[in-house]
Amino acid sequence: MIDAAELVDNDFLRQYEIKIDESLAKIEYSLQDRKIFLTKMVIPKGIHSDEFEEEFLKLVMEDIQERNISVVPTSPEIAKFIRRNRRYKKMLPVGIRI
Repeated sequence: MIDAAELVDNDFLRQYEIKIDESLAKIEYSLQDRKIFLTKMVIPKGIHSDEFEEEFLKLVMEDIQERNISVVPTSPEIAKFIRRNRRYKKMLPVGIRI
């Protein structure tokens, strides 16, 4: 499902987007200094699944990792994802534990 879609960093609206058919999934963020605060994840019901959520978050985290900035998850779903995927914990700023 997500393989054919392209991840877009819409810096004007401050959100990562991925379009599947006519549905738009997004993760809103706030960028401050060298930290990105992931504030809200919105996935339409028509495409929502645990597998889709996991793949979408992996794409976003890989993009952030390439930009070499720290991640501060303020959304419970995103914090849960980072707890489950330990390799992304190193992207948290010093002093932030989840």
